[in-house]
Amino acid sequence: MSIFAKLFNKAQAETASSKSVEDFMLLTRVYFQSVIAVNLGITNIRLVPEVANFKRLFKVPTVGGRLGQGEKNAARKMLMQDYQLSENFFKEIDSSIRKHCRTVNEIQSYLFLFQGFTGDLMMLMGNLMQWKLRLPSFFKNALRTMTEKTIHDICTKTVWKKDDVHKTAAAVRQYRERLGYSEQWMTEFTFTILMQAKREKRKSEDNNNTDTKK
Repeated sequence: MSIFAKLFNKAQAETASSKSVEDFMLLTRVYFQSVIAVNLGITNIRLVPEVANFKRLFKVPTVGGRLGQGEKNAARKMLMQDYQLSENFFKEIDSSIRKHCRTVNEIQSYLFLFQGFTGDLMMLMGNLMQWKLRLPSFFKNALRTMTEKTIHDICTKTVWKKDDVHKTAAAVRQYRERLGYSEQWMTEFTFTILMQAKREKRKSEDNNNTDTKK
């Protein structure tokens, strides 16, 4: 289902089979904020706006009188069902947040670091993989292997020919060290986005071809 389409009250028939990069990132932010709310015992829902919207949209009941627990479970279930994420994906998020978000004052700095980490990582992946991203979706296993290898290079290779790649890779390694995410987590996160981006591109091309034939 497409969360954004629902938010804008589009027809259910249109949203039933739609998944997107935006939806994946939104659900991931909901999960992050839910974990933070549970860990810190946050009761003011305005401090976790994505959780508030998610709770209202999907009518998620409060579990055990704690803000975030029900939303965390619901977001995790949707991410696993729609994007086939592993248990370890969520365990690493939980562990990272537990270590680095021990007070309310640390929340924004943590989320800022995570945004920088994932933003630089995706930019770097697009730069390094290039033609590989044009592989048809039925080469899914090959693309995942290439993604895993590229992530390993980013985490271990310290010298790159291009200055911009060298600087961005160094920044990603610093972010990773501070946040505590593994190569496996980075691969899973990146591969999910790449597959959804390919799916969206194919759908857009199909729509354009349909319009051309009319």
